[in-house]
Amino acid sequence: MGRSPESLKSVCVFCGSSDAADPAYLRAAGDLGRALAAAKLRLVYGGGGVGLMGACARAADEAGGDVLGIIPDFLVGKERALESVKHEVVTSMHERKQRFFEESNGFVILPGGIGTLEEIVELLSWRRLDLHNLPVVFYNPDGFWEPLFALFQHTVDAKLTPPSFMGAWTVVDKVEDIVASLLAGPKAGQDKMLSSIV
Repeated sequence: MGRSPESLKSVCVFCGSSDAADPAYLRAAGDLGRALAAAKLRLVYGGGGVGLMGACARAADEAGGDVLGIIPDFLVGKERALESVKHEVVTSMHERKQRFFEESNGFVILPGGIGTLEEIVELLSWRRLDLHNLPVVFYNPDGFWEPLFALFQHTVDAKLTPPSFMGAWTVVDKVEDIVASLLAGPKAGQDKMLSSIV
């Protein structure tokens, strides 16, 4: 087994960077930022000041929370790096994701696009390979992530992924349930997955 949850201190949030997102998603991102600050949990995120990630980081910072942004150099201008919070500039997307993993001991996934999907798949692939056993919580407003869960289940039904994989995350419908779900840790009985490779 790789990294296991210690006392929860830092939470990485994966989410969209589009300012055109549903205003309800932007509000939820801000609510999460404030909730993390209130719980004394550091927010680790993509470093930009746009979309859901900007809303979450700005709210956490304004609420007195600790925030770390990690952004590749080529996105500093495009995603308008949030200068009001501590941030690291890295050289690649690969390094960014590695630093997310190194700096976090819990993960939250808000609505997002293709970049968020790529981050999710890598995080859950690493879980599948027992490289970590950290809590992963999906915020699923109005069933936003149901098509993704259905795709994962499709791979299980095709006997390409073990059924245990479907227990690698927790799903909540309300922002106010996210922190409690993180603090509850990974689901019981999900310690090992590698032994079930087919």
